[in-house]
Amino acid sequence: MADGRPTRIGAFFDVDKTILSENSATLYLKALYRRGEIDWKDLITNLGSYLRYRLNLLDLERWIANAVIHFKGRSVRSMEREWEQLFEGYMQRTIYAEAVELIDHHLKEKHVVALVSGATRLVTQPLAEYLGVEHSVYTQMEVKDGIFTGRVVQPICFGEGKIYWLQQLIEREEVDLARSYFYTDSITDVPLLDLVGHPVVVNPDALLYRQARRRRWPVRYFRAPRSAGTPA
Repeated sequence: MADGRPTRIGAFFDVDKTILSENSATLYLKALYRRGEIDWKDLITNLGSYLRYRLNLLDLERWIANAVIHFKGRSVRSMEREWEQLFEGYMQRTIYAEAVELIDHHLKEKHVVALVSGATRLVTQPLAEYLGVEHSVYTQMEVKDGIFTGRVVQPICFGEGKIYWLQQLIEREEVDLARSYFYTDSITDVPLLDLVGHPVVVNPDALLYRQARRRRWPVRYFRAPRSAGTPA
């Protein structure tokens, strides 16, 4: 840190619809449906919730709180194995090649690269390991003695909550936000887009696209989901 000022550049990436072409929660629900653990009514109800989220009409904090109740009593390790299998079987195939290229670019520039997601560590950990990314900021689920309690650690990593959890990384790694980047697809991430010097909108929802046009933020479209294999 020069003269008491942060000197490192950050490159922060949202996950769902930014790195992944599909929503990770939707992929999980589809996996549960294929295994017969939920029926088609549950699937449709949850897909409807995702649509409301895309339209910024969903009370996401309440939805996440209800969702993690289903993990109550499950061991952390068993859930990690389940999500590792989901990543290898499905999620890995939905990674945008363009996102991998961008992440590789920032890593080569020695930037502080981090995944910043409203999803949990079950999603971000295998993805970060696959991409070679050291840092992740995510919604945290409460754990006692290696078992999920069914509760969320507040605040959830969403909207202003993303900034709350990211701030710890920013301070620890001495990141200069004025020179940093944030890539996202969602209108809910406007608070963090406002915080960095280089906001970049990727595959935006309709609301964020309008904001980006009005505020002259760069807009990028990723169109080539990466096939399974080793990252470039």
